[in-house]
This record gives sequence, structure tokens and C-alpha cells, in this order.
Amino acid sequence: MAGFTMSLNLLLLVAMVATNILSLYHLSSTTNFFQSAVKSSPSSVPTVPDHLLRQLHTIRAAINHLTNHNPDKSTSTVSSTVSSSAPPKDLLLYSKLSPIASACHNYPDLLHEYMNYTPFSLCPSDADLAEKLILRGCHPLPRRRCFSRTPRATDSKPDSHVIWSRYSSCKTFDCLAAKLPGAGFDLSAEKSKSQFSAYKSELDLPITQLLQIAKSANSVLRLGIDVGGGTGSFAAAMKARNVPVVTTTMNFNAPYSEAVALRGLVPLHVPLQQRLPVFDGVVDLVRCGRAVNRWIPVTVMEFFLFDLDRVLRGGGYLWLDRFFSKKVDLENVYGPMIGKLGYKKVKWAVANKVDSKHGEVFLTALLQKPVAR
Repeated sequence: MAGFTMSLNLLLLVAMVATNILSLYHLSSTTNFFQSAVKSSPSSVPTVPDHLLRQLHTIRAAINHLTNHNPDKSTSTVSSTVSSSAPPKDLLLYSKLSPIASACHNYPDLLHEYMNYTPFSLCPSDADLAEKLILRGCHPLPRRRCFSRTPRATDSKPDSHVIWSRYSSCKTFDCLAAKLPGAGFDLSAEKSKSQFSAYKSELDLPITQLLQIAKSANSVLRLGIDVGGGTGSFAAAMKARNVPVVTTTMNFNAPYSEAVALRGLVPLHVPLQQRLPVFDGVVDLVRCGRAVNRWIPVTVMEFFLFDLDRVLRGGGYLWLDRFFSKKVDLENVYGPMIGKLGYKKVKWAVANKVDSKHGEVFLTALLQKPVAR
């Protein structure tokens, strides 16, 4: 009975594809005829009806959908040979206990490599592999039954709390601070407190000014999120003013998460394209650092902004700190996109990028969410 049902479904699928292809050919031929006729005698031939064009696009979309879900064997040979090995046993076991992110299945070779380990022993040194999967949308990663590698901290110095073999550029925080002076790898308390305190240009928003703005609006800043916060410099500066801030960060060939943790702060190891693991309307402030810029695809950016709106409470603040884009894109794309939120513009400062060759600008904006929707 099951075999008969499967054969019937397959027959229906083939019939639907064949019908759609014939209809597509017919409509395409009709469209080409109208277009050629219009060129020769535009006044005597009517235009193609809108409903036919919509039907044509629908059929094309249906064929693309079926092709993606039922690819031809000849085109799927390469991908099948890449993943021909059997899935690791712990991957099969975990998949029965908890769902795995759908994007993980798009990278079976990386997923199999990540889950190919010896249970109840030391985990492999594969932090870079985990980052590759996370950045490809495989998040949260499947859990593993192995012991994570930890540094052999012999003293209280920050350097002894990092497994430096994971990173190729430097082996100390002093080296990173010298090599990347603006990244915030100077973990001293004095340096942390002094950051975000100066006003050097219209793009700056000192924390003292931010707190004063909130106080004047009778708005309390109790909890914040720093999206793409790197080493947690902003969270550290807010901690010095008794405002807890959680930092989302990734370890791009440097111990960003470790630096956040060594400051006594919480690093969330999540990518920008993933939903924030925070409940709705519980955050007073969201800051977006330079990791949020025009390199993010437009549709992803729109979903991202509305996720920030989700976690912000009514009357909370969204701070875009030096958002980078082309001026024309800011005016025609990102400005209208931000405007869809319906936030009050408390600060909106645009400045040209120094030595810009393609009209790039920076935007610093402080926006306040409406108290009630």
C-alpha cells in the first residue's frame, strides 16, 4: 500500500511538472509574440494582460520550487558524494532528542566534522569550525558529550585565561592592543571607564549625554544589549555607571568573547542574522556598533531591525553608532527602512567618511521607541 501511494505521488508530481512546463512554454511563446508584435506595430497590438503575466510568474516559481526540492540526479551527484559518509552516531542520537537548526543540514560536511568526536573525552580543538557553522546559520549548534578545553590559568593575569593556540595573530592582550588599537583589547579598568566619554565630533554620543537624555525623558536605563560589541568596551563603560549591558560578539581570529568575560561581563556568542535570545520588551537600550553596516544584506537588515524592536520596551532607545553606508543608500534604502520603525529621532547625525572615494558616510542615530503601539 505504501509503495502504491509513493508511486501515485511520484506520478502526480511528474504530471504537475509536465503541465507547468507546457503552460510555461505556451505563455512564454505568447509573451514573445506580443513583445515582437508591439515592436513592429505598437499601436495595433494590445499589451499582455496582467493576469497572464502573474500566472507565468507563478508557474516559474512553482517549477523552481519543485526543482529545488527534487533536484535532478545528475546535478546532485557532487553534493551526494561529499556527504556520502554515514552521519556520526552522536549526531543521530542528538537529532532524536532535540531539533537541529535547518541551516545545519545545508552544510553536512561541516556538521559531520563538528559532531565526529569521541564521547566522554576531551573535545576537539575546533572553535573555528564552530564559528563557520554559526556564521552559516547553523545556530544553536548541536550539543556534544565531551569536555570543553579550558586554559591552564596559573595566575590572575588575563593572558593566562585564554587558549592562545586558537588564534594566529597574537599570543597576549598587549600584542592585540598594539596591533588593533581601536578594538578594545586594553582591559584596564581606567581605559574601560574612559571610553565613550569624549565628544570629538557630531558622531559621538558620550554616555553622560545618553544618561542625561534618558533622565530628561523620565526613562530609566536598567538593562542594555550591545549588538556586535566586540570586546565589550561599551558594556564595560556602562558597568562603571551601574547599568548592566549584555554583549553579542563573535571570535574573528581573536579572543573577543574571552575579553568580554574577563571584564566580568556576559558575552553572547550569536551572529547578527540570528534572533536575539531575549524575551519581548525587556530591554531599555540597544546599541549597534560598527559590525552593523551596509555589508549586511538589505532583507536581513530589515528583519534584524524589527528583532531589535521586539526586545526593546516602550520608551526604550535604539542607538546606531557610526552606521556605515553610501550616502545614496542611506537616503534611499536605510533611512526609509529605519523610518518604518516609527521611532522618535532624538539624534540623527551624518558625516562624510574621511578620504571617501565612493560617497560613503557614517550615521549616528539615537531613536526612541513609542511608549505604546
